[in-house]
Amino acid sequence: MPFGVPFGVYVHIPFCASRCDYCDFATWTDRDHLIDDYVSACVTDLARRRASGLPIATSVFFGGGTPSLLAAEQLTRILDAIERADGAEVTVECNPDSVDAAKLGAYRRAGVDRLSFGVQSMVPHVLASLGRTHDPANVRRAVDLARDAGFARVSVDLIYGTPGESPDDWQRSLDGALALGVDHVSAYALTVEPATALGRQVAAGAPAPDDDLQADAYLRADTVFAAAGLDWYEISNWARPGEACRHNELYWTGGQYVGIGCAAHGHTGGRRWWNVRTPERYIAAISGDTPAVAGSEVLDPEMRAEENFSLALRMRTGAVAGARSAAVVSELAEQGLLERGRLEGDGERIVLTRRGRLLASDLTARLLLAGAASPDSAPAPGHPPSLALGTIEC
Repeated sequence: MPFGVPFGVYVHIPFCASRCDYCDFATWTDRDHLIDDYVSACVTDLARRRASGLPIATSVFFGGGTPSLLAAEQLTRILDAIERADGAEVTVECNPDSVDAAKLGAYRRAGVDRLSFGVQSMVPHVLASLGRTHDPANVRRAVDLARDAGFARVSVDLIYGTPGESPDDWQRSLDGALALGVDHVSAYALTVEPATALGRQVAAGAPAPDDDLQADAYLRADTVFAAAGLDWYEISNWARPGEACRHNELYWTGGQYVGIGCAAHGHTGGRRWWNVRTPERYIAAISGDTPAVAGSEVLDPEMRAEENFSLALRMRTGAVAGARSAAVVSELAEQGLLERGRLEGDGERIVLTRRGRLLASDLTARLLLAGAASPDSAPAPGHPPSLALGTIEC
């Protein structure tokens, strides 16, 4: 099938070998006995959606959890159930501990063309503090195996701001990631969620991440990546030219996608929706031929305009600020927090500077309060500004 209107399929794999101390995602370490039934439920869900007119996918993303914990034939069985356009991007998130040459070779033959490794740090004591099970040598082994299997597109995720991580430790992680020869890096500030092991540790008196140190770490990462030829294209993402994650850009541009699996989210027909949270409930719903959707919402034009603006402002392409916010835009530009570009309709395009990216949430709120978003404005790229420097992904 030829490449058409962008449409994505996200598949949530909720199984993990162990739970990281910071993770509050919908993942489980004690449900491996459900994997076969879960895979079958995903395939059945996809078959029903195809029968109802599911568009051809231009991107597919397996996230979790730990998708690479599945046997290769289980993951590729789900992938085979997705009708994809020629040239579709297919990404699988991987833990360095759960891949081998046979598994990666099977992925590549099935049409996976992009891998995202959850590295988080290249320093052993920082990995231990995060509750990660791999070591830097396993990361290098996994990336080498990916290259040997024919993967030209490899990304790594990093986390900064772990208590006990020194500036030198963070520099070692940056240097180590670049030494892998990857073309895409995501870097997220460590956040403390109350219902996690890290949250309980902090509540009991353990050190919390330091905002100033995290800001310094972000600026250092941006400098190092830029010098290596990886430019920022979203606040927490850097890539070589042409290597941005197309599936994530679909989210950030307000595009359409379906969510397959428990806790997966979708956005179709102007409606956002999400599935039941646990694998048991998802399997039961699909097996019983009942909807797995747990809830949905439709934004009114004003809310959608504000979301589109917030999304766009996180991207290098920037957002269009309406004329009503001209005074605030001028003030922020004078303070070196944003750059002003060409006029578009009843506004002008603005882009956050490096300093401005550190304050993205606050600046977005100020601009929205000043009326920067217009209900008549077209959707633009970006990511919800729930945190100034992004959120952590496993």
